[in-house]
Amino acid sequence: YSLCSGSLVLINKLILHYFPFPSLVIVVQLLSSVFLIYGGSFFGVIAIDGLKWEFLKPYMVYTVAFSTCIYANMMCLNTSNVETVIVARAMSPLVVSFLDPIFLGRELPSRRSMAALCMIVVGAFGYASTDDAFKTQGWSAYTWPIIYLGVITFEMVYGKQIVSSVKFQTISGPVQYTNLLGWPPMLMFAEMGGEFARLEDMKNQHEVDTVWGLLSKLPAESIAFLVLGCLVGTAIGYTGWYCRGKISATSFTLVGVLNKCLTVFVNLLIWDQHATPMGITSLLVCLVGGAFYKQAPMRKNDKDDSTGCEDIEMSKVKSSPAKKRIDTPGLTYRENESIAEEQTKPLIGGKKK
Repeated sequence: YSLCSGSLVLINKLILHYFPFPSLVIVVQLLSSVFLIYGGSFFGVIAIDGLKWEFLKPYMVYTVAFSTCIYANMMCLNTSNVETVIVARAMSPLVVSFLDPIFLGRELPSRRSMAALCMIVVGAFGYASTDDAFKTQGWSAYTWPIIYLGVITFEMVYGKQIVSSVKFQTISGPVQYTNLLGWPPMLMFAEMGGEFARLEDMKNQHEVDTVWGLLSKLPAESIAFLVLGCLVGTAIGYTGWYCRGKISATSFTLVGVLNKCLTVFVNLLIWDQHATPMGITSLLVCLVGGAFYKQAPMRKNDKDDSTGCEDIEMSKVKSSPAKKRIDTPGLTYRENESIAEEQTKPLIGGKKK
């Protein structure tokens, strides 16, 4: 999941360099994922779930948040640099950590974890003070990052809540429903953002009438990046939903922050639109704070996770109670231990060895 999430930020940035249509790019990625899932099912490679109304209802709400989050993320990449997106994401664990106790039955973060989350906020504001876009545009440069922060906070909490309340038979279930329901809202966002009109202008500039004709006029690497984005987008769907079911909402949000560390340094090698050394230092403070975070346990009065999903970070070892050994009076501890070992040896031919 970390590899997919970190690389997809850079891949989408490269795609937008050739196709400055964020919503339409996401539509292509979502539909490609649907095609790959059902194509794999047709050839017997991937097991999928059937479409049911009781599954559609909760995922409709999630899909609205999912689509809005993707659109806000792409708009951030289109109007700012990669580090700005990462900082907005870095502040989300602090917000989610207060929603975890309210909606998902966890304790409040410990003092160590709260200090770690505050380090992330300090680093985020330190970065903002060095960002050229912030200096020239003020808070207007952070309109989309702030929207992205709010939406991703809701998506993380609600996604954790439904991850097991909807009982799918296969791991493809959440990916199916998210992608099937996700592309129509993205088409709406494309119309709202004037992307269809700009696409027509781009076709006129290249003197072509169709999208396929436009693609033939663009460099081959642009098509390669688009295909790669579709493959990674499908992979992040599977890995993301699997990870979401294994750890808390705050921890899952934090994983999404920490896996961007590699993204930052790769970004420095690719783009000239990156942060100053002070900005990078502030970003590293965010990542160090994330490393010191420790997941909060479930509340004692909540016997099970509110999502009903087994949480590998906080799950307890379930074992059958050991039989109580009855010592024979007058014998030493070693003698009683030897007798107990003899009693637990396997049977041979119906008799104890």
